[in-house]
Amino acid sequence: MKEARKQCIGIIFGGVSNEHDVSIASTKSIYEAFNSNLNKQKYIVKLFYINKNGSWFGNDHSLEILNGHKDNYKEINILEISYSVNFLENIDFSDIDIWFPLIHGNSGEDGTLQGLLRLTQKPYVGSGILGSTLGMDKLMMKLIFTHLKIPQVNYYPINNYTQNNSKLLIEICDEIIEKLSFPLFIKPSNSGSSLGISKINHRDEISSAIKKAGEIDSRIIVEEGHIVRELECGIIGKSYLKSSKVGEINYSSDWYDYESKYSKKNQVIIPADIDSNMEKIIKDLSIKGCKALNIYGFARADFFLDMETNNIYLNEINTIPGFTHQSMFPMLWHASGLGIDQLVARLVDIAIES
Repeated sequence: MKEARKQCIGIIFGGVSNEHDVSIASTKSIYEAFNSNLNKQKYIVKLFYINKNGSWFGNDHSLEILNGHKDNYKEINILEISYSVNFLENIDFSDIDIWFPLIHGNSGEDGTLQGLLRLTQKPYVGSGILGSTLGMDKLMMKLIFTHLKIPQVNYYPINNYTQNNSKLLIEICDEIIEKLSFPLFIKPSNSGSSLGISKINHRDEISSAIKKAGEIDSRIIVEEGHIVRELECGIIGKSYLKSSKVGEINYSSDWYDYESKYSKKNQVIIPADIDSNMEKIIKDLSIKGCKALNIYGFARADFFLDMETNNIYLNEINTIPGFTHQSMFPMLWHASGLGIDQLVARLVDIAIES
């Protein structure tokens, strides 16, 4: 009997964003999952690494990066645009069956890479251009949630912040004080892993926090802070979206910043200690939020549960959640009966759905 042809998975990782190293860690986990006993007879993996300068590398160099070698290779111009669909002239991807983009943050999670992959006429894991763009732009996400009456914390949008307009900055600070209550969280609209976010408790901290967020993006969000529990729910699927168990993250710092997200001191509780009604609300809101933003494939919905009022707020939906060994998304699905080896295979199946 003729052996079935293995599907070739092209994993793209690294990237120019500040989450470059997280992408490498996520790729290590997924690469191992595709090479597990369960999957190695079905898949062959090719790696495509993008360094911090935006240069692309083929499988051999990419595997060296994944194995811990420094990014010191001579740069080659792989992205050479031509008028054909096969515009990656210096690299062979003709045998790729399915792309698996694993670049977190800007240029990888915001629709840019998804548009590039669409031009290759190959299916890819995760959301399309629109869902990726809306999932990355937190301000657009909030505006859509507001329109659909999806519960979220009170916020103030800053659409076009410019560093040198001191008069406008004073006016913005006055409006924030008028509309919101301390503590406040000030964050760039397009960023991940809590980069560029500040927690502030006084008016005189607002301008510096806005400037910090403005270094990453001219579109900024100011949110009211609450005493909350941080809950998360995983989503997979395309025509039919399925939710995982709900998990909770306990952290020792004042809030869930970049250091906390990748600290080994965090305590993950799956399933979260919540009643069945709250669990259903969170799962339903996760799916509703994904549908509102045209997010599919895989995603993680992050929630705040107010410890004083018991109100639930949808914070954001992440279209390429972390896949590291300490990331919540694979742990949520493992607790829901889908180990990481099965999970990556399921994501491939979802990607090739019509």
